[in-house]
Amino acid sequence: MAGRGTVKPHSGFNANNDAEVLYKAMKGFGTDEDAILQLLTARSNAQRQEIKAAYKTLHGKDLVDDLMSELGGKFESLIVTLMTPPIMYEVTCLRDAIKGAGTDEKVLVEILASRSPNEVNQIKSLYKREHNDDLEEDVTGDTGGHFKRMLVVLLQALFVAGEQKYGTDEGQFITILGNRSNAHLRRVFEEYRRLSGYEIEESLQRETSGTLQEVLLAVVKCARSVPGYFADSLYGAMKGAGTDDQTLIRIMVTRSEVDMLDIRAEFRKRFATSLHKMIQGDTSGDYRKAMLLLCGGDDA
Repeated sequence: MAGRGTVKPHSGFNANNDAEVLYKAMKGFGTDEDAILQLLTARSNAQRQEIKAAYKTLHGKDLVDDLMSELGGKFESLIVTLMTPPIMYEVTCLRDAIKGAGTDEKVLVEILASRSPNEVNQIKSLYKREHNDDLEEDVTGDTGGHFKRMLVVLLQALFVAGEQKYGTDEGQFITILGNRSNAHLRRVFEEYRRLSGYEIEESLQRETSGTLQEVLLAVVKCARSVPGYFADSLYGAMKGAGTDDQTLIRIMVTRSEVDMLDIRAEFRKRFATSLHKMIQGDTSGDYRKAMLLLCGGDDA
């Protein structure tokens, strides 16, 4: 996936210079939001961490604390997310999803279904280090039934052929979807369609419901195309009345250095509009400006 992001490391990078630009943007009366968003969206996450360290050295203060005291609302949430190391951000999202009032299944599903086994393992060990809790235990303590079992399969990152059979159809879906590589799954879907005359998605919609259906469909979508899965999620976050800004921020930031160009292409293929136009119509102010910079262009 090298180079499919819209945010790239800045070539003439100088952490001290950037720290000074941010300091000037915040000191005195008023804040230069534009300077802040133009700079931070044009640096990679690794570079933002260096700027944070330089800021601390030069000014003895925490950059993120200063940004939070100067900014507000959705724009602040977006900037703070940009400043968080990726695995740490995902750990925080999962922790909040589990420990908040009620479980935010959508976040559990999105992160666990779309990340590679290797990323899931990194998330698990950082979760343990940060919270002194086992992610798998926290997830199982907070969910139930087949949904729980599928999440456990994803958490164990068992992407090897598994032949164990469960009695129910749901169990078989879980076994098949949880224990195989994406390339293998795509062949399974093809064969499934040949044998049954249905796409696997149609069967899942008929045979399952609720959160189990959500997680199984997410796994299928990710097996077919991770960028396609995120394109659908972004569309879902913005279509109709209101915007799911949490999801919008989470996806736009976490995919900006990974596969945003592919997400944009998939979005354009699937919907009657571009990601850029949809963000433009759904957001406003500095928040919109920063989001459009992460989107990185319009696919008219």
